[in-house]
Amino acid sequence: SPHLPTLPRPRTIMSVNKVFKPKGQKATDLEEQVGRALLDLEITSKDLSADLRDLFITAAKEVDVASDKKAIVVFVPFRQHKKFKAIQSRLIRELEKKFSSKHVVFVAQRTIQSKNHSRKAGGELRARSRTLTAVYDSIVEDVVYPTQIVARRTRVRQDGSKLVKLYLDPKDIKEVDQKLKTYSAVIQKLTNRN
Repeated sequence: SPHLPTLPRPRTIMSVNKVFKPKGQKATDLEEQVGRALLDLEITSKDLSADLRDLFITAAKEVDVASDKKAIVVFVPFRQHKKFKAIQSRLIRELEKKFSSKHVVFVAQRTIQSKNHSRKAGGELRARSRTLTAVYDSIVEDVVYPTQIVARRTRVRQDGSKLVKLYLDPKDIKEVDQKLKTYSAVIQKLTNRN
């Protein structure tokens, strides 16, 4: 009998993993739940399935907002962040239905380089997008997305501590008003700022 070529085995939908971790690290229960929810949305939702097919997450954390309220912070790869932003409002709506009484926030996974970071070529400057300030500002913008920050005020108190006030777009007040405490708690947790 002639030798038949072996065909690649078809990938089943369930074998697709929506949580991408570095080798040796296992996903937490929360990350598995978020990954399963994204996979369910990819299978069941017609308008999100094409967009979600190539997207995955890198981590998920729970943040305490109030005594009875929690928020889920989902970290996505920086390279896929623009694709997530395109469907983020619909995705947040669907995930908040699945995780009842929890707000969902998407944040891009960014890298902070110290001032002493060794460069490949001598005299190379550190990219502005990799500084601590730039990364923290980008995290704040990610947390409040899809609304925009229209103003930012920094108040320096007499003891030297800083209080940053963010003014969000007033046209989004209906959607944002109930999430203000969530935004504040998540920003404080991720950036250690008030």
